[in-house]
Amino acid sequence: MNYKFLIQYDGSRYKGWQKQGNTSQTIQAKLENVLAGLAGCPVELHGSGRTDAGVHAAGQVANAHFQTDKTPQQIRDYVNRYLPQDIAVLEVTAVDGRFHSRLHAKEKTYCYRIWQNPVRDVFSRKYTCMEAGGLDTAAMCDAAALLTGEHDFTSFCGRRSFKKSKVRIVSNIRIEQAQNELLLWFTGNGFLPYMVRILAGTLVEVGQGKRTAGSMVSVLEAKDREAAGKTMPACGLTLVSVTYG
Repeated sequence: MNYKFLIQYDGSRYKGWQKQGNTSQTIQAKLENVLAGLAGCPVELHGSGRTDAGVHAAGQVANAHFQTDKTPQQIRDYVNRYLPQDIAVLEVTAVDGRFHSRLHAKEKTYCYRIWQNPVRDVFSRKYTCMEAGGLDTAAMCDAAALLTGEHDFTSFCGRRSFKKSKVRIVSNIRIEQAQNELLLWFTGNGFLPYMVRILAGTLVEVGQGKRTAGSMVSVLEAKDREAAGKTMPACGLTLVSVTYG
């Protein structure tokens, strides 16, 4: 049977989603360990994407094939009973055997949260990035418009060894002021390693007046990581949702 999982996690103390041979401190490893106890055999969990170390998720999607007499709700309850408190399975659904959480994903939405009050909020410090000074949000919106669409995002790829196509479609970038926070929303059909954090860092530099909105055209054309802005800290980034056709 193929099961689809809707998952949320606080990524603060983890090395990212993907399991690694030198550590058990990944989201995938924690979930697979619990699922193996339920199924009585090793279970491979496929995530919709590999969130980086320190990145959070409110709506990560994954799937796994295994056999059990438990209902989807009983699977959810069992897994949550043994997971650490900073990982939770919100929903389990039995799906078609051909469903694959990564290959069939149509779009993903991320949110980058920037704390703008000079006094840190101790309760949101793990989920926001503190950025001193005001930001020109109008200029940031102009820059975002130039980054939206289908482009080669080589300049926004944080891994030089990434060999696959770097063409992606970013269907929407939205900048929203919410009290003490500035929220940067990114929706696209896929994102390169560190791409969202680099997009956010480049937009912040536009907001700070360090580069112009119009320079986004030359940044894209350069196809050079050095042409784009800084990589924002992982703590401010959350995978919000994954959509399927």
